[in-house]
Amino acid sequence: MREIIRFAHFLVLFFFVLGCDSSRDSTRRQGGVALSFDDHFIEEWYQFAPVLARYHAKATFFLSCPTPLSQKEVAMLRTLQQAGHEVGYHGTIHGNATLLLRNEGAEGYLNTEIRPGLEYLRAAGFNPTSYAHPGGNHTARADSVLLAQGFTILRDVAKAERSIYGLPLYHIPPKYHPFVYYSAGSGPGVDALLIDAEANISRNEIREALVKARDTGTVLMLFGHKPLHSAPKPDEYGFQISFMRYLVEQADSLGLRFYTMSELPALPR
Repeated sequence: MREIIRFAHFLVLFFFVLGCDSSRDSTRRQGGVALSFDDHFIEEWYQFAPVLARYHAKATFFLSCPTPLSQKEVAMLRTLQQAGHEVGYHGTIHGNATLLLRNEGAEGYLNTEIRPGLEYLRAAGFNPTSYAHPGGNHTARADSVLLAQGFTILRDVAKAERSIYGLPLYHIPPKYHPFVYYSAGSGPGVDALLIDAEANISRNEIREALVKARDTGTVLMLFGHKPLHSAPKPDEYGFQISFMRYLVEQADSLGLRFYTMSELPALPR
């Protein structure tokens, strides 16, 4: 039922956006892209980084930390950070914030999901200011608790297609998702669009979304997980490197600027 309600709300916004064309406003600032990657694929991200570097693309790596980082992992993350990327935070156990807050309260939520992994990162010399909600699950209370911990931007999840009980519900091209385009002053809570292989987003659709960011002077927010050299196996989830190479190449050719997630709240109005 919740999915149906969300879809109904989405349809209202979808048709509203269809009637709005802000691409004619020549006074808008330069558009951009904010890429982010979730979970704990440090070595895979490190090996994939040259694809980003070729097009001077920056990204935010939202790291989940169930255990302390190894020296090798710290070295790779530092190299990524020195190249202009951001190390963000994605929780300790990848838990459900709603359930944790309901069952354990704010202190229990912090002690289970937030503080342990954050301490691992800080001990390694990182101080993340951006947070990605595991599974996109959060409440206003969770956001309040996280903002009180010093995070300046909280990233949620948006999907181009959804299903209910295995039945396809919709597939809507990214350019029609208004919430994944960041405008200055949008606030700390944002949505990024999933671009893993399971999202079934075509190259034409992603280029149209990039063109919209250029024409509207907004920042398109996208995220994935593990870099893959081929289609994912049944136990894998992630994006194909060839698709990401096309994405950053197109963004570069369109003159889009690449942002880390923590740079977004500081954009001038």
